[in-house]
Amino acid sequence: MENNLFIAIEGIDGSGKSTQVELLREKLEKAGHKVYGTFEPTDSFIGILIKDILKHKTEADHRVIAGLFVADRLNHLLNKTNGLLKKMEEGYTVITDRYYFSSYAYQGTYMPLDWVIQANSLSAGLLRPHLNIFIDVSPGISIQRINNGRSSMELFETKTSLEKVREKYFEAFEKLKDQETIVIINGNSTVEQIATDIWTEVEKRMELQGTLKSQQ
Repeated sequence: MENNLFIAIEGIDGSGKSTQVELLREKLEKAGHKVYGTFEPTDSFIGILIKDILKHKTEADHRVIAGLFVADRLNHLLNKTNGLLKKMEEGYTVITDRYYFSSYAYQGTYMPLDWVIQANSLSAGLLRPHLNIFIDVSPGISIQRINNGRSSMELFETKTSLEKVREKYFEAFEKLKDQETIVIINGNSTVEQIATDIWTEVEKRMELQGTLKSQQ
């Protein structure tokens, strides 16, 4: 399929991203797309190290964490077996649960945002999403969901931390609004309503892709 899309689903922890990735995958497949779903941090050796840090199994400075995310993202893009660039070339519509806006928001909370953006500039140059979809949920609700779902909390999973991360997301959106296609979805709605709102935006993009193709 020549009109395959690259879609990044973003949001603070507990926003329901993973659920929405699966629901969107189902709808896209019914619409005739072959879909590849993925996530960051990845399951690569770099991603596993990041997850160990987030789960407090090992320690690292936030500058090191930021660098690890840059490396994991580049491997996510360039891996010769299942990298994002390879999947796009093969005609897959790719949905990723987190991409570089997550780094801008989470690592940008602990160091200058411009530095984080620059550190990820190679990834942005290699593959920019057709849509960055941000599921905007209040930190209070997200913490309730996290507490209901598991017994241990990861590195950034406090209400205060997630409030800062949410603010940083919007700072990054404002800074990059002329370079990125960003859609904000009300994440305080029901799962079904969020899925409907996301699909509406994806349909708009699919129509645009078709229009662009017909004009070439």
